[in-house]
Amino acid sequence: MKLAVITGATRLGRQTPKQSAWIVNTASQLEDVEVEHVDLKDYPMPFFNEAISPRYNPDREIDPAVQKWLDKINEFDAYIFVTPEYNHSIPGELKNVFDYMTWELKRKPAAVASHGTVGGARAAMQLKEILSEGQAIVIPNFSAVHGISELITDDGVLDATAAANPYGPQGQLDALLAELKWYSDVLSAARTSAEASPALV
Repeated sequence: MKLAVITGATRLGRQTPKQSAWIVNTASQLEDVEVEHVDLKDYPMPFFNEAISPRYNPDREIDPAVQKWLDKINEFDAYIFVTPEYNHSIPGELKNVFDYMTWELKRKPAAVASHGTVGGARAAMQLKEILSEGQAIVIPNFSAVHGISELITDDGVLDATAAANPYGPQGQLDALLAELKWYSDVLSAARTSAEASPALV
């Protein structure tokens, strides 16, 4: 499984990279998993301004900054989008990257990790809806962290007490990754089969 862990916030003082680093550290210990951290801060784009939906525009001219993002996101078999909760929702810059996408996530598994008030649950719910519109296979499991500034270090190390709780953040993340890996393996094989037999698509 080639996994992207995507940090979905870019503002100064953001805590989201801590959760991303923890997820990367955990995923990198799994067999047959290649994990990469993708930070939206490295993919600045204008807010969506195309006159026609990218999915229905055969003459689309893509901004080079947008193409850089699309090329990167297309590389992976599976995704974990990491988001804070701002005003009961996801950051605008995270929503923006989806508006530029077409079917890069189609038939690929995607999961949500969140943090903030009530673990960022409201942002997570909205993000799952957005992912489903892109025809990703949305994993029901998700990682929700409350009090991230105290629980996770900048290097992605979870507080020892929290890590020891099988029903706490680490157990939740482990279950998410196991489910994501299962779906990724199955769907990757199915996509390969469909490519070999176009009539099955």
